[in-house]
Amino acid sequence: MPLKGLPRLDGVRVLVVDDQEEARMMIAQSLGEWGAAVTAAASGREALALVEGAAFDALVCDIAMPEMDGFEVIGRLRAMGDAPELSHLSRLPAVALTALGRPEDRMQSLVAGFQMHVAKPVELVELIMVVASLTRNQHET
Repeated sequence: MPLKGLPRLDGVRVLVVDDQEEARMMIAQSLGEWGAAVTAAASGREALALVEGAAFDALVCDIAMPEMDGFEVIGRLRAMGDAPELSHLSRLPAVALTALGRPEDRMQSLVAGFQMHVAKPVELVELIMVVASLTRNQHET
């Protein structure tokens, strides 16, 4: 699918979490070229520290990471949203990235607290469309 006609992500603040540097940088660069302000984290712990000190419009998180996988990240993120000053985290749009694309894998991601499930290898067009659809109401002018 051509990139022409895809929505821009100008002003959208995205946190990308992936322990694989090449994947993390490719996703961050691609979203950045489409206008998003991207912050990249190499681990779940790093991502959770970042969300306490900065506001994001979307989270793009790998599932299969060592130490703290994406399911634990989203669980902790949603639990952090119980605190009044961090209540926005309970509603932060989140995309699960995974090499597992079976229907039951998608369902597991949704039940865990992600809004969308995108299979790896990531297709740039799909990821742009997913992030745009999850954040469109936040940045309409």
